[in-house]
Amino acid sequence: MIHWDEVGKSGSARWHSENAIKPHQKVILADDTLTADVAYRSACEGTAMLYRGDFQNARQLLQALVRRVDKPSKKSTRVVRVVKEKAKSPLDIFNLHRLAQSQRARVLGMVLIQINADHTIPLRRAPDVSQACLEAYGEQTEPYVISLRELLGVISAHEWRKKGVPVLARDDEEIRIHPHYGVFSPIRGEYIELVLKAPLPSAIQKNSIAFDIGAGTGVLSVVLAMREIKQIIATDLDDRAIACAKENIARLGLSSQIEVLKTNLFPEEKAALIVCNPPWLPARPSSSLEHAVYDPESQMLKGFLENLKDHLLMGGEGWLILSDLAEHLGLRTRAELLLWIQNAGLKVLGRLDTKPTHQKVFDQENALYKARSAEITSLWRLASA
Repeated sequence: MIHWDEVGKSGSARWHSENAIKPHQKVILADDTLTADVAYRSACEGTAMLYRGDFQNARQLLQALVRRVDKPSKKSTRVVRVVKEKAKSPLDIFNLHRLAQSQRARVLGMVLIQINADHTIPLRRAPDVSQACLEAYGEQTEPYVISLRELLGVISAHEWRKKGVPVLARDDEEIRIHPHYGVFSPIRGEYIELVLKAPLPSAIQKNSIAFDIGAGTGVLSVVLAMREIKQIIATDLDDRAIACAKENIARLGLSSQIEVLKTNLFPEEKAALIVCNPPWLPARPSSSLEHAVYDPESQMLKGFLENLKDHLLMGGEGWLILSDLAEHLGLRTRAELLLWIQNAGLKVLGRLDTKPTHQKVFDQENALYKARSAEITSLWRLASA
């Protein structure tokens, strides 16, 4: 629960945070009279502000905080410059970037919104967010409080879910994947192209069965179905991902071809082709939404490699889709990856490479620009040694 004082009385509501932030201990009420400078100072000091005014003014206040966070004072700029000069390795730069992002999120998360049990917002000029919040949080029985920043993310995810992300074409028809809130969106299409172009293993001719490990939205299962693989089993442990994959597969009329299972990595059967696109960076996620990006100590990657051999049919292949960004950031070496492959009793049959084309690759102001500009995304074709 989160608590505050209101007109001489104590107020409280259930607290929710996808970033696993604990309920704020210092909470004040805020309205349209609150200036951006005072709000910024309060946020930096660790005081959260529960908004009671006009919703659109609350959004403008948050935008003002963004401008202040992203354009720090001359003094803090000098501090950052000195720290960067001391950062002698890509790993130092990555850690500083993560720290800066965490601090930014903390400050911007200090503007709070209370939402009714039916997912309506009791503020003037508040939009109808009931469907977006229902999709993200499910049915509720009592009011709850979240950060305005998280709420805007929920609204954005709802819009993406409605319109979908175009991934490939079939019979002159554009195929779209509709990501759910909290499920990684396939907006980086380069790895989809790799799965479309890689030569299928010969074992597919005899046993047309494939696994999609860590299915997420189900996009790679859909791609495998488009490549006319007759039976596909998609696995994931996350309930949101399971629901998302099932919905996308049903929407495309592929439910008889693709089965979705909630299980850790592999199903019990064996397959001629096993595809896995694990999180690419071996670091600790700071929120539930980051689990698709960060894989602590490469646990999923290692688990896939260590168990792949036992689930491949004779002549089958495992396709590992992996960016080398971790190598450019000093988080993992190529030698480590090759050793893990060797120790798992696997050999590399070949590798298909491609250069990412997303916006951050070309953003020279981005703290990780040097590493991102050198990034290569690869599909490793693996088989039993």
